[in-house]
Amino acid sequence: MARKTHGSDKGPTHVRQERYFTDPMDVTCIADVKALLGEGPHWDPQTSTLSFVDIKGRKLFLLDADGRDLREIPTPFRIGSLIPRASGGHIAGTEHGIAHVDLALERFELMFDPEEDRDTNRFNDAKVDRHGRLFAGTMDDEEKAATGAFYRIDKNLACTRIDDGFRVTNGPAFSPDGRTMYANDSARQVTYRYDLAPDGTPLNKLELARYGEGDGYPDGMTVDAEGCLWIAFWDGWCLRRLSPRGERLAELRVPVQRPTSCAFGGPSLDRLFITSARIGLTEVDLSAQPYAGGLFMTMPGVAGIAEQPFAG
Repeated sequence: MARKTHGSDKGPTHVRQERYFTDPMDVTCIADVKALLGEGPHWDPQTSTLSFVDIKGRKLFLLDADGRDLREIPTPFRIGSLIPRASGGHIAGTEHGIAHVDLALERFELMFDPEEDRDTNRFNDAKVDRHGRLFAGTMDDEEKAATGAFYRIDKNLACTRIDDGFRVTNGPAFSPDGRTMYANDSARQVTYRYDLAPDGTPLNKLELARYGEGDGYPDGMTVDAEGCLWIAFWDGWCLRRLSPRGERLAELRVPVQRPTSCAFGGPSLDRLFITSARIGLTEVDLSAQPYAGGLFMTMPGVAGIAEQPFAG
């Protein structure tokens, strides 16, 4: 996501804190790509490849399981998310709507835009639920208007607006059993929880956690095999692990100010990959965090869940 300057509407939720991972030395930069706005990490178990994007830098990256072979591909427009399709290729949320991407040919084809009437919006983060449906969020690119929305894209490419009025959408993420969806409004410093009906309709929206001054802004996130949320906090220098009830269980300090998202990967899904951003940082800031914009990896002691490809 881009630079966030909005404050919280009220104070933070007071939650129990059980454990801290505090040593940034446990977090290693494995790809010093210096992304302006690194985002969208996704582990593909079929190819043992991690993909991630630099939204503002108009690039996408592919990294092999050993972290040795990094491929960089320029993109013709800004891409916020990139997820494999069961039918082949990838589906992407872009500044011009939803696109099909063929990485082998480096071909990008726009398919449809559900927000032609919101010309300052762009797609940001996206995830696939346990049934292969794509859930993608949009945001006002200038982060001024609450015009962001979440969409569900089904196997047949039918696109449904499922929630609206966000300032900066991020996530979503899904519980291991697929019955719960989580989403962030980063600018409002809130994480929401929904019940997810069998047809993919989110119901019973409630505020799971609210954050305050000094916490940073909840950005991209994922769920581990125990059903807990891992959320990257922009301007927070950390990731936090929350229980399904919103309790703050752990904090993982990272050596950069603006971690943006995270994804479990590796052969055993026990590696946590973390993207970051350097946009908006001064030269003084960058001298203190030279790997800002890099891709990081750590072993948090808990495994993730294999992500599904988009069913379409």
